Amino acid sequence: MDELDSEITALLQADARISNRELARRLGVAPSTCLERVRSLTRRGVIRGYHADIDRQALNRGAEALVSVQVRPLSRAVIVQFKETVAAFPEVLSVFVLAGGDDFVLHVAVQDLDALHGFLLDKLSKRKEIAGFRTSVIFQSRHSTVVTRLPDTSE
Repeated sequence: MDELDSEITALLQADARISNRELARRLGVAPSTCLERVRSLTRRGVIRGYHADIDRQALNRGAEALVSVQVRPLSRAVIVQFKETVAAFPEVLSVFVLAGGDDFVLHVAVQDLDALHGFLLDKLSKRKEIAGFRTSVIFQSRHSTVVTRLPDTSE
């Protein structure tokens, strides 16, 4: 990744629908150079896809929470199976496998607090491998849509 690649990724993260011609213009390079760089970033797995940013409230999923989960027995098989199972739940947006006091954090989005309560009781509390869980309701959030490369500090 050089500076041009970093600029390309920043611009595409801000607007994935930008045309190659406009991207090249903003970068001050030829469209053919820009296109080859984007293709190279895709081949190398730096660009994994293009996504629409959807308002969850518009999809009737305005109540969000982070659910910290502890599972037992703590084994690779249990972790893999639990991760795959909960990732398939439509309420679950993200699954994070952790080290520390909690084994997982689930980011869930549902219609309202009653639906959240139902998810916790009907889907999570019935799972035999769950030793315990805590729920934190999210009132507001903000996430960065642009990830930049950090400078190499090993020099």
